[in-house]
Amino acid sequence: MKKLYASIIALSTLASANAFGAPDEIQVYTDEMNAPGEYGLELHLNYVPQGSTAVSHPGELVSNHRFQAQAEFSYGINKEFEAGLYVPTALSSDGNFYLTGLRPRLKYMHQQAEDEHFFWGLNTEFGYSTLKVTDSMWNMELRPVIGTHIDEWTFVVNPIVEIPLSKGGMHTASFEPAFMIKRKINEDLELGVEHYAGLGPVSNLQGWKNQEHTTYLAADFKVKGMDVNFGIGHGYQKAEDDWVIKSIVAFPFN
Repeated sequence: MKKLYASIIALSTLASANAFGAPDEIQVYTDEMNAPGEYGLELHLNYVPQGSTAVSHPGELVSNHRFQAQAEFSYGINKEFEAGLYVPTALSSDGNFYLTGLRPRLKYMHQQAEDEHFFWGLNTEFGYSTLKVTDSMWNMELRPVIGTHIDEWTFVVNPIVEIPLSKGGMHTASFEPAFMIKRKINEDLELGVEHYAGLGPVSNLQGWKNQEHTTYLAADFKVKGMDVNFGIGHGYQKAEDDWVIKSIVAFPFN
């Protein structure tokens, strides 16, 4: 079963100030939204073929050879708001399976005019994660979504702020920006680059040598009615994982 999981997956690292391995969600958010009343189902998959064998805190699963699968259920409330629920799981290198949390989210996207290329919005998450994958069990994420469509090109930035809330009170928020550049090749294929960084605490951003960076070559394509994002990423500087494979599969739900 572990070999089967490892063959389906995808890549990335939203590196954090505490140098955790690949997260359960590796994605740059764009202006894509469910239509009002529309349900959605995505499966986020990632696998670390070459990562750290050390742990950042007691009870953490080592990153090396760790596979994570996360179901995301979503619903379009109206044209501006979309709600979602993440159900993340992990398969450790020794074959043990774990449910690793539960996180609801709410996404807002400003409704631009039809001829407007620029878009912006905000996604917020608040939820629980086990000590298998984080050292703060309650966390909040603020993810602005800023981008533009220019002809066949899409440029998006997510200047993410991660806020740990447990361990007796709020701890230092970290700045973890991500961006994506991709080009539409045809109706069924887009190619691009995704980048995820961990720059340290918001109040004490780190210099280049102490930052975490992971860059992916990614493709978006269609398979039997499903939208698929697939990427292979390489970590450098202080990134915990050398290589990550990731994929997001969106199933036709309605």
